[in-house]
Formats: sequence, structure tokens, C-alpha cells
Amino acid sequence: MVSEKIAGLINEQIAHEQYAAQYYLSMSAWFSAKDLDGIANYFRVQSKEELMHADKMFDYLNDVGGQIIIGEIPKPPHEFANAIDIFEKALAHEKVVTRSIFNIVKNANDEGDFATTSFLQWFINEQVEEEASASQLVTKIKMVSDNPSALYLFDQELAQRVFTPDATA
Repeated sequence: MVSEKIAGLINEQIAHEQYAAQYYLSMSAWFSAKDLDGIANYFRVQSKEELMHADKMFDYLNDVGGQIIIGEIPKPPHEFANAIDIFEKALAHEKVVTRSIFNIVKNANDEGDFATTSFLQWFINEQVEEEASASQLVTKIKMVSDNPSALYLFDQELAQRVFTPDATA
């Protein structure tokens, strides 16, 4: 049901999602080492969400008869300049993921692969939310990073985030 080209792009996206999970886990570790456990929690939840996205794509590719090929996952960076650097890198990474998903949609549209286009609509909506959230967090971390009391409150805010698996995943 799915072309080799689209299957290849989805396999690449699975690897991107798995890399994102590792990248966010690395960011979580950085904050954990600084005893900012709430912010570390935020990035741990991000990591789990990325793995859920990879699983969702894996299952879709399997359902449409595409060959699943697990790609190599590069080692993510583990050294960061500061908290602002991490949040800016998280936003930049979300933009890369968005472009990658858009590329799959474009190619699926070009091939008339409406099933894949429909499937990816969920990811498009998710990326709109992810980029908006990441952008807001960049703004907030810039406001609070030099103020220990404000940073404490920001850390407490992000500690409230919990991983909620998507019912359709």
C-alpha cells in the first residue's frame, strides 16, 4: 500500500523521533545534574513522547505493508552552555522535526498517498503545539534564568508535567 520512497521517509522519521528522545533525555540529565528536577522532568516527558511518536510511525508503516528498517541513532550532545542554550536547541530541533514531517506529507501528496497524508495530520497538529510550547519556554527561561527565585518557580511549574500516552498510539 505504501511506496518504497514513502516507507523510506517514514523509516527516517522513526530514527529522527528516536534521536529526539535521546536528545531530550540528554537535556534532562543536564538539568538533573544541576538539581533542577522539575525541568529535568519536563525533558524526560518530552523523551517519552518522542518514543511514542516513533512507535506510532512504526505501527503505521507495519499496517500499510511498508518494510521497517531501523536506522542508526547518532549520539546526542551532552554538553550545553546553559539553560537558555538547551531550550533554544529544543526549539530548533522541533523546527527540524516539523520540516521533516512536512517533507513526508509533500511526498505523500505528490504520490496521491492519501492514507499517509491523513495519518500524518496528527503529527502536523502535534508539531504546531510542540513549536508553540518550546517557543514559550524559551521566552520564560530567558526571563527567569538570572533570578534564582523565579527559576525555582519555573522548575516547580515544569515538575507538574506528566506523560500521557496518546489513546491512538
